[in-house]
Amino acid sequence: MKGGFVMTVTIKDVAAEADVSIATVSRVLANKAGFYSDKTAARVREAADRLGYRKNTSAVELVTQKSQVIGVIVSSTKTNFSNQIIEGIQSVAFKHDLSVMILYAEDEGDLQTRALRTLIGRSVMGILVLAVQLTDANLALLENSRIPHRYLSTSFKGDKLAFTASDDYQIGYQATDYLIKKGHQRIGLVAMDVNSYIGQQRVAGYRDAMKAAQLTVSDDWIKPGLFTYQDGFNAMAEFGAEPDVTAVIGTSDMAAIGVLNQAQNFGLKVPEQLAIMSIDGTELVKIVRPQLTSITQAFYEMGQRGMTHLLTPTTAPASEFIPFKLDERSST
Repeated sequence: MKGGFVMTVTIKDVAAEADVSIATVSRVLANKAGFYSDKTAARVREAADRLGYRKNTSAVELVTQKSQVIGVIVSSTKTNFSNQIIEGIQSVAFKHDLSVMILYAEDEGDLQTRALRTLIGRSVMGILVLAVQLTDANLALLENSRIPHRYLSTSFKGDKLAFTASDDYQIGYQATDYLIKKGHQRIGLVAMDVNSYIGQQRVAGYRDAMKAAQLTVSDDWIKPGLFTYQDGFNAMAEFGAEPDVTAVIGTSDMAAIGVLNQAQNFGLKVPEQLAIMSIDGTELVKIVRPQLTSITQAFYEMGQRGMTHLLTPTTAPASEFIPFKLDERSST
């Protein structure tokens, strides 16, 4: 060190130390096989370690002309399942020596555009869109980028857009059918975004299950929201201390816990006076009392499979539903 400054070791220094070209150093450090011998690779890595070199990802990508980064756009809605999906994505990325860049966005066009332009400008290897409903303009922006991409925890009508998700119609149907078979005829469905395809599909499944059982649905039993805790809490407040419904389905774990807490504020006994069911089935349903019966989605697997399909587009299905299960607990 001279004059308080530390000299930064560059890829050029490593190349000189190992007596190879800069391109060879870049390829070795990017694990791009087929261009060098094992002996050369060992010499490059030893030189890098000896000099204390830290790989400059951008420089490596310039030489290999291939990004080593996967971009993930995540919904900023206050639910808790996205971490499990991201863990699944990361597990596959790690095996392929890839990095993951996470950006948050809402169902609001400007934020989506900013996130997409950031990733497109970064020339990422691929993009995963996690539970975000893109505007038409941003759908076009992503499609026109020609960057491989896939949607996770979001499904679409038809097979034009590639997705890996749960079947939200079946989630709504099976949750409702389960409660009907438990003897309930007046069932509430709360906190879903009815402007989203996910919310619309869950409502459709709910209505069809009620219709199949020859049960009439009151519009007052369906209370929209954005899948949040407060939406569930407020919905139960609207039902009141003497609710017309005997069971409520919260369309996320956070929403169902909101229903539970407000029901207990009213002094209602769960499940004796009100049954509560949750959709998602994360760890949250097990730490409240009573524990919540849930439709449990395979979020970790969703992340793994979505990431795998992104990396193997020629063999990946256009769209895929991941099976879910029903876990019965104390709340029903």
